[in-house]
Amino acid sequence: MEWDELKYSSCFVPMQLQFFADEGADKTEEATPKKLDDARKEGQVARSMELSTAFMLLAFFVAVKVFVGFIGNRFLGSFTKTYQTIDVYAVDEFGSAMGGAFMRDGLLDILIICLPLFAVAVVVAFGVTIAQVKWQVTSKPLQPKLSKFNPINGFKRIFSKDKLFELIKDVVKIALIFYVAYSDLAEAAGAVVALYDFSLEQAILYVGDFVIDLGIKLSAIYLIVGFADYIYQKLKFKKDLMMSKQEVKDEYKQQEGDPQVKGKIKSKMREVSQRRMMQKLPEADVVITNPTHFACAIKYDKEVSEAPVLIAKGADYLAQKIKEVAKENDVPIVENKPLARMLYYNVDLDSEIPRELYQMTAEVLAYVYKLKHGGAA
Repeated sequence: MEWDELKYSSCFVPMQLQFFADEGADKTEEATPKKLDDARKEGQVARSMELSTAFMLLAFFVAVKVFVGFIGNRFLGSFTKTYQTIDVYAVDEFGSAMGGAFMRDGLLDILIICLPLFAVAVVVAFGVTIAQVKWQVTSKPLQPKLSKFNPINGFKRIFSKDKLFELIKDVVKIALIFYVAYSDLAEAAGAVVALYDFSLEQAILYVGDFVIDLGIKLSAIYLIVGFADYIYQKLKFKKDLMMSKQEVKDEYKQQEGDPQVKGKIKSKMREVSQRRMMQKLPEADVVITNPTHFACAIKYDKEVSEAPVLIAKGADYLAQKIKEVAKENDVPIVENKPLARMLYYNVDLDSEIPRELYQMTAEVLAYVYKLKHGGAA
């Protein structure tokens, strides 16, 4: 081998190009209803925790604004009652019955004050979750999975585009919250300086209103971020469940069965039906033909049925086979094109003929009986 040939030939290294392919490149089909249902049963749904948190924060501050009178009066009442009786509790130990009553009354007051806020938070959290994912109870997300302990998968999740989106979302969220909070504080700076001229009750009311209004504004900003995150989660969920054409075909086979297998089953059933039909054909009273395309065999037994019954029918090749079997068993063959077509298309096997065909069928049967018993041509 020449040197140039050796030099250039040594530069070619076989490479497995499939390692450079995108694993999801062939997933071009939208998820089927079955795959969506299976994913839902596994606990995989498009849900935004940011949206739930935003609604809970907004509901919390709105509830505080609505129930502030109740909360304030209850707090002042509890504070007054405690200080009016503090001399009684001070001479007793907390471990005694009186000390236990003191703790119990204090905890009960705290629970009553916080109860409206807790109730609103629970109702809103439940409602937002149901609105996002509908009602589906499953324990599968709580089941341990070994794949979650795989360090390689962990590194992939850390450096994934989802984590990049989460980082950008957090930065935007913090920047918006900081901007709104700083703007409101800057506007209220003058009033804060003048708080020393207010009475204690006025100062508390002013600060309380300011904090609640600021909380509602920040919750509204957070709500915008939550909706953006929900849209992203919906798109990501849809993309993650995309299927390849082969997966769609495999799923169809699992649900409906392999078309080839179904075709073979139908073919076998058709063969069995034809075999049974041919076995009953010698019992027929007459075979009515088209004459070349259709053949229908009729049997009439007044003790079994009220009308003649179609026991065999066929077209083209099968019609020829019916006529051959009829000839071998001396079953009369009568040509009647309209009747043969109507029987073939409108009457099922082993079914009585309809009333509309009684007259035409009776004429054929009368002709056959006349041939058998009267000898007329």
